[in-house]
Formats: sequence, C-alpha cells, structure tokens
Amino acid sequence: AVKRKHGAPAARPKKRAKRAPSAPEPDAKPGPGGAGPEEYSVPPPVSQGKWKNKERVLIFSSRGINFRTRHLMQDLRTLMPHSKADTKMDRKDQLFVINEVCEMKNCNKCIFFEAKKKQDLYMWLSNTPQGPSAKFLVQNVHTLAELKMTGNCLRGSRPLLSFDPTFDKEPHYALLKELFIQIFSTPQYHPKSQPFVDHVFTFTITDERIWFRNYQIIEEDASLVEIGPRFVLNLIKIFQGSFGGPTLYENPHYQSPNMHRRLVRLSVAAKFREKQQVKEAQNIKKKGSKVLIEEDPTEVVFETPAEEKPVEIQLVKPESKPIVKDKKKPRKIQRKKQKKLFRTE
Repeated sequence: AVKRKHGAPAARPKKRAKRAPSAPEPDAKPGPGGAGPEEYSVPPPVSQGKWKNKERVLIFSSRGINFRTRHLMQDLRTLMPHSKADTKMDRKDQLFVINEVCEMKNCNKCIFFEAKKKQDLYMWLSNTPQGPSAKFLVQNVHTLAELKMTGNCLRGSRPLLSFDPTFDKEPHYALLKELFIQIFSTPQYHPKSQPFVDHVFTFTITDERIWFRNYQIIEEDASLVEIGPRFVLNLIKIFQGSFGGPTLYENPHYQSPNMHRRLVRLSVAAKFREKQQVKEAQNIKKKGSKVLIEEDPTEVVFETPAEEKPVEIQLVKPESKPIVKDKKKPRKIQRKKQKKLFRTE
C-alpha cells in the first residue's frame, strides 16, 4: 500500500509484462530510469525447410475452347498450388511462342490446351525451353463440379502419384512418367502448399490410353473416394524439343478424330446403299417373267373326292313371307301431332 499525501494524486503501480513460463529469463539492461523492458524471443515457423525444387507450371489454353475444357483447366489450377495462369493464346500464333511466355512467367513446365474445330481438344505437356514435349488427344472429360464426384481434399495439399507397372516396361512410357512426376507433383515446402497428403493421382494404361483419376484417402479405413477431375489421354507424338523438334515416338494405334468421323459417315452410307440395293433387287424380281411350272401328277394322290349330292331343280315358286306391320307406329305419329299442336298453342 502506498500512502497518499494530502492534495496529491495517488501513484498507480506499474503493470508488469507477462513472461512465458518456459522461456528463460532475459537479461535486463539498465536504463536511465532503472531496469529496462524485458525482451521476448519469437517462436520459429512450423517447417524450417527451404523451398529448393522451384518447379512452376504454366496452365493456359488457346482461344475457342468450350466450357468443359475451361472448367477442367480451372480444376487443374486448383489442385496444383505451384501452377500459374495466363491469358488465352491466339490460334494464329505459332506454338514455339509459348516458350517465351513461360520464360516471362518464370515457369519451367507447361500444360497447354489446344482446341480445334470447337469439338477436338489436344493437350501439350512440355519441359520448357529444352524439351521434351508430348501431345495428347483428351477424351471423356469430367470435371470437379459434377455430382458423381463425392470426395474432397484440402486445398493446396500434396498428392501421391500412382503409376501403372506398364510405365516401367517401355521407354516412351518411362519418359512420360518422368514428365508427369515433374509436372503434377507439388514441390516440398512450396509457399502455397499444405504439409498434408490426403489424395492420390493415378495414371493407368488401358486400351493404349492413359487414364487419369484423382482419389481422396479416407483415414478411417484407408479407402478411396473419387474427387475428380477425370480424363483420358491418347498419346499422339513425343517431340525432342519444346512444342516441336524431331519426333522421338509416334503412336501407331492413334486415329485422328477427323478419320474416326469419316469412317462413321462411310459406315452409315454403306448401310444406306445396301438397303437401296436390296429394294432394287426385289423390284427386278417382281417385274421379271413368271415361269410356269408343269403340273405334277403325284399331287392328286392324297386328294379325297367329295360326296356327290343329287341336283334338285325347284319348279314351284317359294311362298312370300308375310309383312308384319308395326302396331306402335300410328301411336308415335299421333304423339308427334299432339306435340306440334301443343307448341303452336
């Protein structure tokens, strides 16, 4: 307690700053008024690792894409925190211009969606600016917003990459596997990423195509629930350079969409021609002269003759039927007359 002098304000005690119980006592530096303020240490961040793998992926498209491609591109940007966006590229520009765009955006990988005829979608995966690059035809696209995808994952979390065993058996698939690893895997300690692994990217080879799926890992029983998006990549060519250069591999099983549509039209036309030919053959058969077949004598063997009835000739005229008059008819006529008289009156 402090004694209060007569006529002077009461002196309030100074507030002391609270110290952390585990922190060591800092050395107090003497100030002009006595002991100085206490010093506190700032706790270090959760992860002290450095972002060494500076992989940045540029994801953009050409003009003329439809809404489904736009949603697919946005889904890939959402799932890949190390991606960057850019404006759509004009279709008149050459593809090697993308290397300069990647250099301006400070990106060393690129996913480029190229639309043709407003119905065909092609995807380029490239390591800029040296190469290699691969061109795919994208089929069976389903986006994140569709109701059949019930899974969910943390935004910015790191995915596991699961590959089919066929990727290690053939050289061109091994090259694609390394390209997929460098593009789709989130770098460790990326500033925009989260230190969690809660979903899986699967790359499966079936029917000479690469099937992409994204699954959520449920912690309770380690089961998988599909998140999306999903699409199928049909490999066309692998180039040595970025968006061009010598061809390293060409898919012999690939059939262009134009050729597929042409074959469908030819099959429909062939069916129509076949029907017309059948009709013409039937008309010719109808118009042709009929061949008279001689009677076969053995046909009468199983015929049984009918009983012959004597012919009766009627000489007398048959009696006429009596005409029966309707007894109720005069009564009806009389009622009609009475009704007419009643109406006139």
